[in-house]
Amino acid sequence: MYWGPGYRQTINKTYWSEAMKTILIGVVAAMLSSAATFAADLYEPPIEQPIAEPVQITEASGWYLRGDVGYAFTNLRGAHFYQGPGRDVRDFDSADLDDSWTAGVGVGYQINNYLRTDVTLDYLGNADFKGSTTGGCGVALDCTSRDISKMAAWSLMANAYVDIGTYGSFTPYVGAGIGGTQVRWDKLRNTSCETADPSNCDPSFEHEGSRKWRFTYGLMAGTAIDLTCNLKADVGYRFRHILDGDMFGYNANSGPGSDKGIYVHEARAGLRYSFGGCQEAYIPPAEPIVYK
Repeated sequence: MYWGPGYRQTINKTYWSEAMKTILIGVVAAMLSSAATFAADLYEPPIEQPIAEPVQITEASGWYLRGDVGYAFTNLRGAHFYQGPGRDVRDFDSADLDDSWTAGVGVGYQINNYLRTDVTLDYLGNADFKGSTTGGCGVALDCTSRDISKMAAWSLMANAYVDIGTYGSFTPYVGAGIGGTQVRWDKLRNTSCETADPSNCDPSFEHEGSRKWRFTYGLMAGTAIDLTCNLKADVGYRFRHILDGDMFGYNANSGPGSDKGIYVHEARAGLRYSFGGCQEAYIPPAEPIVYK
């Protein structure tokens, strides 16, 4: 069958018309898809900022009172005495001071989170002294003496501490102090007996004890433990060096005597009560919602 030129022209127009429609629909569809993707990228849901947890504000607590008790390991560094006219000063052959106990009170001020200071008054309970010397006496040329006394002391100290940091409920610290100690020696009772025959003795006699103030310094370390917002337990160690001084007076052609100083090592436990209100938790304001 023969198709004329007019018919072929009509077919070509129809074909291109349908092809153009198909291309146009594809372009529009692609544009709509791109626009939707762009709009999705442009809009993001709001992101809420996390709310900060409550933060505890730690501030200096101001004035506080303290009370402590402890066990004192005493170390008498030695003792010597004057033997009488024309004779030299000599050391005791043995000189020992028993351990004792301590109790004290104080008032202090927390300057900031790391530094505090206080003034303390402490009592060292009676510690028994036992000493001995050898030499001639009234009953023999070879005698051994038995010397008995006791000592107590009051210490007034000014102290400063560095609180290293707080770890949970625990705050370790170190400190140092200076002050004075009134050392109170009781009467020294002396009995000299023949070394070979301890039942052969001179009559006993006494030397009057000395009571004087001496310079003292101390070093401390320990940990404070939070019990409540105002109350802390304090457990620690303190070393005190009480300088040398008079011990007893003259009697029966001998004396006076003095000690060479005392080391006191204390294991202590106590309480500290801080004045002022309890610290309150601080909650920072919530951050505004940010939209992207």
